[in-house]
Amino acid sequence: MQLFKSQTTIDFIGKRFIALVFSIVMLVVGIYSLSTKGLNYGIDFSGGTKMELLYSNDVDVTDVRSVLQQGGFPEAVVQYFGSNQDVLIRVPLTAGTSDENVSTRVVDLLQGSAIGVGTVQSVEFVGPTFGKELFEKGILALVYALIGVMIYVAFRFEWKFSLGSVIALAHDVVITVGLFSLIQLEFTMPVLAALLAVIGYSLNDTIVVFDRIRENFRRLRDVDTIETMNVSINQTLTRTILTSLTTLLVLGALYVYGGEALQGFAITLIIGVVVGTYSSIFVASPAVLQLGAKAEDLMVEIVEKEGVDDPTMYTP
Repeated sequence: MQLFKSQTTIDFIGKRFIALVFSIVMLVVGIYSLSTKGLNYGIDFSGGTKMELLYSNDVDVTDVRSVLQQGGFPEAVVQYFGSNQDVLIRVPLTAGTSDENVSTRVVDLLQGSAIGVGTVQSVEFVGPTFGKELFEKGILALVYALIGVMIYVAFRFEWKFSLGSVIALAHDVVITVGLFSLIQLEFTMPVLAALLAVIGYSLNDTIVVFDRIRENFRRLRDVDTIETMNVSINQTLTRTILTSLTTLLVLGALYVYGGEALQGFAITLIIGVVVGTYSSIFVASPAVLQLGAKAEDLMVEIVEKEGVDDPTMYTP
């Protein structure tokens, strides 16, 4: 069964200015939200107490949350962690919860309620200093990833393609993080890990397009740069769409069935895959075009050996 035409002829590069306006609007909204609202940091970065409780029967997290709120933990986050019997409790640092005895207070509250406390599987306390250091290291990991991508693409293609790919990747990361700020989704360590995965996914899509552009630069000698890029994007379009759709199906299943603990990770990748697919078509190649890339940048110079045209040098 063929879902798409074998060869499309969409003028993607001709629509690059419309895409530019759309990207600028998304970036401005995201940056504005980050500067005003900021990120809703989880306790991985802001500090706090994390507890995992295992019950012998199904437990309603709403009841657990109600007990904690009435007991002086209004900001406590209660989620299922794998099953309806496994409960994850996260209490962020506040003026009244800034000590390491929060876990004891939580256990006492639940023990005195009709819910009970179950079995304490693990307790983890993250201090504010450690959380800040963890966030800074995570940002450094993102920066190092972008630098590594730039070096890799520069060696494989050319510096204009390298800079274009980094522009597209930075575009994806800023928009994804901006949406997290706008919606105020919790920003945790799994979300940061998902951002690194988004960089890898988006780069893969971009490299596929760049590879085809390089091939067509050498094959379509009499075609201008814009048309060559259009042909290349159209030739890889089916592969790009099918890869994105199958990835989104897996991520959708992970979001629905993976439990609340994995929802942040899944939704980050869902946003990243959609934005990354868009940027590989409408951002990366137009950015390279604006940087002045042309066929000559990727041509391999053929050096003739001395005496190659001398008939006396021919040996039958």
